[in-house]
Amino acid sequence: MCAGPAPRRGRAQADAGSHPRAVVASRDGTIVFVGDEAEWRRAGRLTADALVVDARGGAVVPGFVDAHTHVVFAGDRRDELRRRLTGATYAEIAAGGGGILSSVRATRAASDEQLVADTRHRLDEMLRCGTTTCEAKSGYALTLEGELKMLRALRQLAASHAMEIAPTFMGAHDVPVEYRDCRSRYIDLVIDEMIPAVKEQGLAEWCDVFCEDGVFSPDESRHILNAGRTHGMMLRIHADELGASGGSRVAAQLRVRSADHLIFVDEAGAEALAAAGVVATLLPSAAFYLKLGRFAPARMLIERGVAVAIATDVNPGGGFSPAMPFAIALACFGMGLTFEEALVGATLNGAYSIDRHALVGSLEPGKQMDAIVVDGPAIDLIRVGAETIAHVIKKGRLV
Repeated sequence: MCAGPAPRRGRAQADAGSHPRAVVASRDGTIVFVGDEAEWRRAGRLTADALVVDARGGAVVPGFVDAHTHVVFAGDRRDELRRRLTGATYAEIAAGGGGILSSVRATRAASDEQLVADTRHRLDEMLRCGTTTCEAKSGYALTLEGELKMLRALRQLAASHAMEIAPTFMGAHDVPVEYRDCRSRYIDLVIDEMIPAVKEQGLAEWCDVFCEDGVFSPDESRHILNAGRTHGMMLRIHADELGASGGSRVAAQLRVRSADHLIFVDEAGAEALAAAGVVATLLPSAAFYLKLGRFAPARMLIERGVAVAIATDVNPGGGFSPAMPFAIALACFGMGLTFEEALVGATLNGAYSIDRHALVGSLEPGKQMDAIVVDGPAIDLIRVGAETIAHVIKKGRLV
């Protein structure tokens, strides 16, 4: 059931709260009963038009909450994947005009309609893999109008797609080429024009920044995030992905909700995150596809009391899998988590990471009926490539 309170930390993250021979019932998309089948037969009643789904002895788990995606973009960077497979590094590809800036060129050129259609297809893929709620960022336009275009696309999709979307403004994803010689002017643009416009149009709940050597420094990141907070946005940060950049220290100092990636976080950084109540949203699929040679130290983070969430990092350059089950498998076999710790990270803790834990992330009365029916025991979800997901349910509707 992965029931709260959220988030789960330390030893508590290993308790997914399984309940054998259970029934889950909902009314108007909200769970009203979770309990023994015998109890349901004594006290439960169905409406005339009720939909009954027989799990056939398989597991039912909460719908996955993918707390870190860059699912909105245009263009195709699979040529970079081929280069990476011949030994090119992320930095080498970026220096040659690839990486984020390649997606920036394509996204700037894309029409609103193309951006929505392309993103809709990716959301469909994620939904089929069991994700029912996701976070999604701007950050592939790096102009005022382009960033607003991306966020408007998310708003349109949130109103028409089964996926529930938590929108994030990330104009601080990189410094565009035209500002490389005057980066302070771009930071001023983000703070003085982009953030107020996003706030005025009500387009984002979150503000994010890529705190990394060569991108935004800790001081620049603090400045941008404080501006986002001033304009009513909640905060998250890309931290310590490619090196010990200081992002985890910024996360702890500002008490952001989530610090993401954390491949190079050290023990002191972990203890600071724990003390500040920051969630560590880890992205093992990205580390895998970027061939970084290491994963975030999830075991160390849990042992130091940091709540760990798991996400896919769907993006055009390093997040090639839309599947939370693949991320869960990598969390288990690459980062040393138990299956139950990874499952809680992909549900309840992911929901807390995007401040949706009162609504989603667990199977308990009062929350949305977002669920996955597994064709077998829950641990079969790590059978990558097997058709283990029989049904996906969002707000009580079979989707």
